[in-house]
Amino acid sequence: MPVNADKPHLWKQDIAQSVDFYNSWFMEFAPRAYRDTRIATTQQVESALLWTANFTNITPAVLRQHPLVLPILRMATAPPIARDRLIGLASVLPNLVKNMEEKQRIPPKMDSTMLDAELEKIVQVLAWLIDPDIFPWLQTMLEPTEAQIHRAATIVADRLCGALADPIIRNAQEQRQLATIKQWLEERGYSYIRGGTGVRFETMQPGTFAFRLNIPVSLQSGSKQINIPIDAVIMPSQSQTGDLPLLIEAKSAGDFTNPNKRRKEEAIKVAQLRSNYGNQVRFVLFLCGYFDSGYLGYEAAEGIDWLWEHRIEDLVLFGV
Repeated sequence: MPVNADKPHLWKQDIAQSVDFYNSWFMEFAPRAYRDTRIATTQQVESALLWTANFTNITPAVLRQHPLVLPILRMATAPPIARDRLIGLASVLPNLVKNMEEKQRIPPKMDSTMLDAELEKIVQVLAWLIDPDIFPWLQTMLEPTEAQIHRAATIVADRLCGALADPIIRNAQEQRQLATIKQWLEERGYSYIRGGTGVRFETMQPGTFAFRLNIPVSLQSGSKQINIPIDAVIMPSQSQTGDLPLLIEAKSAGDFTNPNKRRKEEAIKVAQLRSNYGNQVRFVLFLCGYFDSGYLGYEAAEGIDWLWEHRIEDLVLFGV
């Protein structure tokens, strides 16, 4: 039986409580998360300045050796340029830029000659657009002072953090949600299984749980297998042989718009899981923040239930 999906008369009150819960957390903890990231990012920018001789030596060799410098350089231009804009301006291979920014590496199979040519195109665009107001020594040709370097690093770090503000908050919120689940379970005698132990979700022991577990599924064509990441997997203490664990997707939102844009993702994930492991798959959402009746109604229609973080004790109703 559903726990919350079949009780629309409670949704309005839960939505209001969830919004208040999220806003209280945001006001208290989000600035700290942003500041911590800003400090770490400033240090990364200062490292980039060191590797590039304070941006006077931006070369393909530097980019090859330190791929993670690329997003920093994008934020050092006037105006700052998005990743796709850089790809378009430089006419370079998207895969190269994405590897450098997302995986901090050069594509391992890329031809060396082609790589140098692509990196040279990136260097030319960045050198043309570098912001002289942030790095005045590029025009004066004088050695920058420590104060100038730190000031420039802080400005670029602010730009980077501004572009990444939402992911920073989402990451902090997700960590807090999983920590909340962990504390609740351990207080009731559950044992946490750390990552890297090779655990499989269908063979977990009763009274155990794991985070960020990949579940393999075969696509309908049968020709390809993919992994579906699950935020929290809990095998209830009273489970019997052959039972599947409870799968939980932790979701938070700071506005009502984005969840409705992405609400189909959960339905697709559930459909893939059930097509591989049967209708006994139990997949629920752990919600905190701005999820309106439209979102909840859509998920309920797709056979997806949920629990609210402000009422985490509903886990008991899911058999945990």
